[in-house]
Order: sequence, then C-alpha cells, then structure tokens
Amino acid sequence: MAYFVAMKDTTSPDPALSPERQVRPAMLRGWRRKCPSCGAGPLMRSYLKVRGSCAVCGQELHHHRADDGPAYLTILIVGHLMAPLLLWASVSLQPDPLILAVSFSVGCVALSLFLLPRLKGAIVGLQWAKRMHGFADASLSAPAE
Repeated sequence: MAYFVAMKDTTSPDPALSPERQVRPAMLRGWRRKCPSCGAGPLMRSYLKVRGSCAVCGQELHHHRADDGPAYLTILIVGHLMAPLLLWASVSLQPDPLILAVSFSVGCVALSLFLLPRLKGAIVGLQWAKRMHGFADASLSAPAE
C-alpha cells in the first residue's frame, strides 16, 4: 500500500511560498493583449498566436491552454447580444429581410473578430494568475532577442 503514496516534487517551487498574483489586473492586461505579468510586452505575435515568452520581462507564456474557451465565450457573448437586437429590429423596424440578414451578419462577424483575441488574452491572463498549466513553475527568463 505504501507504493501508492504520492511523493512531493521538490524540483518545483511551492506555490504557497510564491507571491500572490492578482486575477483582475492579469485578465485586464490579457484583454489589452499585453503580457499578464508586466503589462508592457505584447502577448500575441499574430491575430491569435501567443508568444513563447514576453519580449519585455521574459515571462514564459507558452504554458497557456486557452484551446476552445475564447471561441466558446465569443459565441456566447455575440449570441446573447445579437439575438435580442435581431428580434427587436425585426419586430419594431420591420426592414427588408435581406437588409436585416446582411446587417446582422456583418455585425456578428465584426463583433466576433473584435472579441476573440481579447477573450483569449483574458483567459491566458487568468491561467497565469491562477498558476494553471505550468504557469506555477514558470520563471522569468532572459528576454529573447
């Protein structure tokens, strides 16, 4: 039975001894697509690709696991905003159906393209603040040149 006793990993720093990371500032920095640690370096290297590390403070960022979370939240928010507007516009304004379809299609695409990278940054910031997916062991390294 002693075989199944969990051994404590002595190679990684104890998260209880590490300084507390504030969730809200980290998520707001991520929303602005900045490094959740310093808030100065860019978080993304392209539209949705997260950098391996921050160019300013050297914080490792490759640990993130945002996966489908940003897309799910984007669909949730856009759907909850646009569905009532679509209902209101079709009942109150009674526009031509083609005009209604085109205008709401453009609105949904534009809002989705605006929200998606910001929500991904916020999720990466949340993961960093909560020390999830390897961010607990993430150390500040020298900035890549």
